[in-house]
Amino acid sequence: MSEQFIDKPKSLRDSDAFDVAAVHHWLNAQGLNLGDELPEVKQFSGGASNLTYQLSYTKGNDGTRQEYILRRPPAGHKAASAHDMKREYDVMARLKPVYPFVPEMLAFCDDHSVIDCDFYVMEKLVGIIPRGNLPKGMKLETSQARDLCLSVVDKLIDLHSVDYQAAGLDDLGKGQGYVQRQVEGWSKRFVKSKTWNVPGFTHTMTWLAKHQPDDVKTCIIHNDYRMDNVVLDATNPGDIIGVLDWEMATLGDPLMDLGGALAYWVQADDDFVMRGLRRQPSHLPGMLSRDEIVDYYCQKMNLDKSLWPFYEVFGLFRLAVIVQQIYYRYHHKQTDNPAFKNFWLVVHYLNWRCKRIIKKSGLK
Repeated sequence: MSEQFIDKPKSLRDSDAFDVAAVHHWLNAQGLNLGDELPEVKQFSGGASNLTYQLSYTKGNDGTRQEYILRRPPAGHKAASAHDMKREYDVMARLKPVYPFVPEMLAFCDDHSVIDCDFYVMEKLVGIIPRGNLPKGMKLETSQARDLCLSVVDKLIDLHSVDYQAAGLDDLGKGQGYVQRQVEGWSKRFVKSKTWNVPGFTHTMTWLAKHQPDDVKTCIIHNDYRMDNVVLDATNPGDIIGVLDWEMATLGDPLMDLGGALAYWVQADDDFVMRGLRRQPSHLPGMLSRDEIVDYYCQKMNLDKSLWPFYEVFGLFRLAVIVQQIYYRYHHKQTDNPAFKNFWLVVHYLNWRCKRIIKKSGLK
């Protein structure tokens, strides 16, 4: 597989610039021994949360490059609870020994005299990130697409199988009672962000509260698991070398994690609206359908899938709330990003999807 498909950063946006010299000197003080020359800084696009940069150093006489990743909150953001860099850093540092697909953490800084915010630096995983479409020119045979799909699901299974108690990660979240907390929490978020032009979701919220099961088990969950959060080996795209974006990881119910992940899973035979929401290459020939993924996952995890409609509806409802929260900001002129203008229509569509699954489930 050609290196042309490897995920590459773009030029640094002026609005997201920081004091490169201050960061460089601080990193040297942490023992990274990066020399005197300042790094070249570029920025990864995508994501609506924390900002991601590449620090590139020239090493040795042969001109080889050593690259690191820096993560920080959006410029000017002060609410640590919403962009908790220390928690994100600590979660990955503690997970790395028991889940090797986490990048290695190198240094965390809470000294705001450096760049006026918390930030951390980690190793860069060099590989392919499968976004909405594969990199230009990259193609997967049907068997390769199937292998990639299974690898993605297997890495989630691996995570859910980690013995968090033996690893000393009991304090990663509240644990038992996760389903109830999520149903209540996301319902409150929707009510708070509702605008006049979207449905009330009353039927869906009532149904979720009525039919919520007890947690099937407690395990480490990623909470934002999608194909565009994994890094593929550039020489073998069916092999996953890393999993990214751990800021929402916690202890919870594994089927809730799967439900959240499959809300983003768009398959080839979905309607045109769903296909328009696709942000990962889950439509390629060879990729499993949502039903096939559930069957595969539950068999591997030895879990009963009879209550799957609940988790499917919850995943779609959670996605609807996320979309509505973004639209709320646009509706109230807190952002003028034109990409958010029609998000209210997406909320209507997700409401229809939830109602359709509820009706099909036979659970009143």
